[in-house]
Amino acid sequence: MTNPVFPGRSFFHGTKANLKQGDLIKPGYNSNYGKRAAAAYVYLSGTLNAAIWGAELAFGEEPGRVYVVETTGPIEDDPNLTDKKYPGNPTLSYRSRDPLRVMGEVIGWQGHSADELNDMKANVERLRQRGVEAIED
Repeated sequence: MTNPVFPGRSFFHGTKANLKQGDLIKPGYNSNYGKRAAAAYVYLSGTLNAAIWGAELAFGEEPGRVYVVETTGPIEDDPNLTDKKYPGNPTLSYRSRDPLRVMGEVIGWQGHSADELNDMKANVERLRQRGVEAIED
């Protein structure tokens, strides 16, 4: 899969929520992982691929959507996908306690293959059964 080039430093957010330009994505909604507790952060990525995973793995029956977002406050590396689990930050994954503003929707993105998606969903389910929760500290 190729990543299209977006001007400047773009951030993305994958979800199944139907949002429009100007909407704010705020913390407090149920997480897509573990017990689905209210998330203390909103998550974003500097890569389209990571946001596509977010759109594909989000709970719900709606189609996955990927948005270009801008931050409204400070961001930090997402410890769920960085040094606490993987060296560095290969997916350019971040989180913030402040809302993200939707700047537009990425149209025509290509999802992962059925095999890749089934493997990832099985892995997420194994983690859920083991009681692994998102790192929220």
